[in-house]
Amino acid sequence: MEHTPRHIFAMMRAGMRREVLSSNTPWFCVSCYYCTVRCPQEIHITDIMYTLKRMAVQEKMYDDSAAPDFSRTFITWVESYGRAFELGLMSLHIIRHNLTGAIRLVPMGIGMVSKGRMDFTPKSIKGIDGLKAILAKAKELEASK
Repeated sequence: MEHTPRHIFAMMRAGMRREVLSSNTPWFCVSCYYCTVRCPQEIHITDIMYTLKRMAVQEKMYDDSAAPDFSRTFITWVESYGRAFELGLMSLHIIRHNLTGAIRLVPMGIGMVSKGRMDFTPKSIKGIDGLKAILAKAKELEASK
């Protein structure tokens, strides 16, 4: 991410529309809602990131092909398993966009695995077929607009 969400909000308050919409920060938001749940001000950060992505697309103000690809890869994992698979997400992203940068992420990856914060294999949620049906219907409704 180029900027933290806090920095993005400061830029928004400062009227830096072009800088905010051309930033890669909203594209690297994986929509886990962790920041929203933890925010002491009860700001719906994830919803704001979605809005910024939509605005950037509408105004054609993003140019980092890696950021939208990160978002699409995340969505693919969620559609397949009902949840994110961090190791798969980061592995695919690094292979596609920054293979040489993988070396500096190894210590963090080892730490996450050793603390049980990242799995080696994806795990499906219970009721994945129901989720897939809901997502298929949502795509159908979106296509009919």
